[in-house]
Amino acid sequence: MELIKLIGVLIVVVGFALKLDSILIIFLALVSTAIVGGLGVGGFLESVGTNFVANRSMAIFVMVLLITGTLERNGLKEAAADLMRKVKGATAGRLICAFGVLRAVFGAFNTGFGGVAGFIRPVFMPMAEGAVTSHGYEANEDHMEDVKGMVAAMENITWFFFQVLFVGGSGGILVQGTLATLGYEVELIELAAAEIPIALIALVVACVFFLIKDKKLMKKYYGAKGTKK
Repeated sequence: MELIKLIGVLIVVVGFALKLDSILIIFLALVSTAIVGGLGVGGFLESVGTNFVANRSMAIFVMVLLITGTLERNGLKEAAADLMRKVKGATAGRLICAFGVLRAVFGAFNTGFGGVAGFIRPVFMPMAEGAVTSHGYEANEDHMEDVKGMVAAMENITWFFFQVLFVGGSGGILVQGTLATLGYEVELIELAAAEIPIALIALVVACVFFLIKDKKLMKKYYGAKGTKK
């Protein structure tokens, strides 16, 4: 009977395998697990409310989705794409590098840059598509998926290396505490100073890699057999 409590996992696996609506799958799994686990409807609602209040930062995510949706409805994607079509020499690789530099600066101040939901999907991806079409090509769907993966990787790289530069940030405090348990007492400002060259090297290496990767992808998708507009 204990296995019945894993019904939520089964619903998620089957739902995603059948490519059903993601939100509906998760909701059904959540409700089913609460019921078979003996939590009941009242306990389920109480648990959801308690956790939501305890993690009120989630409300920011909801606000981002609402604002992003409203902007998209009013032509955000089209405006971003049109902007890139007017920039000579723009490529997806160069856009990724520019994004990486901006993300690094924001990360050094421990400030978010919108993330995938708030910036990459609604703003960056249309700009990347506009950069491709500015060269006279029809953006290839597989190419855009590759670009999406690259810019997400740049997001992770810059955040990982540059957020430690913020003195008092969680990353620096974690490193300081770990070193302290090993017998090394260091100040946060010393950690930040030591991280600067490493962070810059990571950014440069990432930019070089993505520029080379983008050139290969352009040749792959828009070479002699590329689809012209």
